[in-house]
Order: sequence, then C-alpha cells, then structure tokens
Amino acid sequence: MNNEHAQEPLNEDETLVEPNARWWRDWLEAVLFAIIIAFVLRTFVVEAYRIPSSSMENTLLVGDFLLVNKFLYGAQLPFTDIRLPALKPIEPGDVVVFKFPRDKETNFIKRCVATPGQTIEIKNKIVFVDDVEQAFPIDAKYGDDTEPLGKPDRAIFPFFSTFNRDNYGKVRIPKKGDTLTLDEQSFYLYKLILEYESHSVALMGGTVYVDGKPTDTYQVKQNYYFMLGDNRDNSHDSRYWGFVPESHIIGSALLIYWSWNPDVHLSNFFEKLRTVRWERIGRIIH
Repeated sequence: MNNEHAQEPLNEDETLVEPNARWWRDWLEAVLFAIIIAFVLRTFVVEAYRIPSSSMENTLLVGDFLLVNKFLYGAQLPFTDIRLPALKPIEPGDVVVFKFPRDKETNFIKRCVATPGQTIEIKNKIVFVDDVEQAFPIDAKYGDDTEPLGKPDRAIFPFFSTFNRDNYGKVRIPKKGDTLTLDEQSFYLYKLILEYESHSVALMGGTVYVDGKPTDTYQVKQNYYFMLGDNRDNSHDSRYWGFVPESHIIGSALLIYWSWNPDVHLSNFFEKLRTVRWERIGRIIH
C-alpha cells in the first residue's frame, strides 16, 4: 500500500479543539485575568469609597463617591503587616483614609493635622502645630459656640484630661523610636499605643505593667498621626479616640468620581438622577 500521502500524527500543540470548548476556555481565561487585574488594582493602586457621614463637610458631602490612592503612602500586602515603600510621607493637610483604630473593620476619612514628632494644640478652635497657627481648610466649618478653656469633656482623649474639643493639648504625636515615660500621669495618653503594638498594659497602685511586668519606659515601634474632621464641631476624630497608627493607613483621598443626594432612594431612579451634583464630579480633593 502506498503511504506517500498518509497524514502525519498531530503534535500535542496542534490538537484540535471543538469551537464551543475553545470559546468557553477563552471566556474563562479573560474573566480570570480581569479578576486578577481588579484585585491587584484594588489592593495596591486605587479603591472606591462612599462618604456616609457629615464629619468632613463641606470638603466632602454625604453621597460623595471617592477614589483613594493606595500606593502613595505604601500599600499593605494582604493578610500581612508588610507595607510597600511609600512614594511620599503623610503631610499635615492631607485627606487620609484609614482603618478606625478601635475597630479595624471600619474605615474613616479625616484630615491629617499633625505627623510623628509634632505637637498639636487647639486654642478656641484654632489649630497650632509646633506652636504655629494652621490655616483653616477652605471648605471646612465649625459652629459659633466654643467650649471654654478649663472645661473638661470626659469623652475627650486622653481620659481624665482637662481638654475639650475647642481647647485641646498640647500633645506630642508619638514617633517611631521615641522612648515614652510610663507612669500614672501618662498612662491614659499612651495606653492605646502599647495595645496597638500587641502588648497588654495595666495601671495598678500607681505603677504601669506591660505584659504583666512593671515598666517605666517604652520604645515606640511605629509612627502615629493626629486626624481631625473638617466639620470641626461634628466630627468623631483624634480628639476623641487618639492617635492613628501607621499600620492603619489605607491611602490618600484622590478625587470625587460621583455625587448625589443619599436621601432619595434608588428605587425612585429618575428622581435620584435629578439629585446628581454634577459640579462635584471630577473634583480633586485637597
């Protein structure tokens, strides 16, 4: 028999694929690739957030939708405490998204007013950093009433201080490498820092105990920040819960990509569309 025209066996990479099977394989590969890209972008580059409260009025309004730059301050690797190198440090005046120090499942957005090693003081609502008066953010606001100096607010951080929301400090923001003096007077100022850095801390008989041992000094392991809301009389911020650890930082608020009135329900779609704040869309946050 003449085998001159017999067909050679197909190589492995020439194996024929049914058209339907090929279509499904290509579709699944495209979807998987899109999911991976979306995960990488969301984890390391940019993420969307919605403003749920009035604490940053009028810089940010309830119903604003934001893009947050996550790589500027160094994105955190998922499921680890490792952070990528930052492109720039957090500076006073930056609008920052971070995990709420008391509950890492909740995200907050505030304006950074003091960075590690600086001192913060508020006198009759005016903010001073390192004894220099700070410009009030252009769209920020506060009410006419002022809590007088020497009238303590028991909800203010640290507990048992003489501070209130309008007359606060002077307090130094802890910096990585600082050596803190631990005693009865400083206990409530520094207690949370030791807890953020995975230590148990207690005050007994005027002595501070760290991990069950009497301790009078402690070296800080990371940087901390002091955050305020732009709506100064209606903001739950560092005046109430203290310093923000660097490990809780998520990113820098970048721009508003959508905004509408949250009070109109989405079921009333066309009425909802009429509430779009077109003038806010694309606004850079500063």
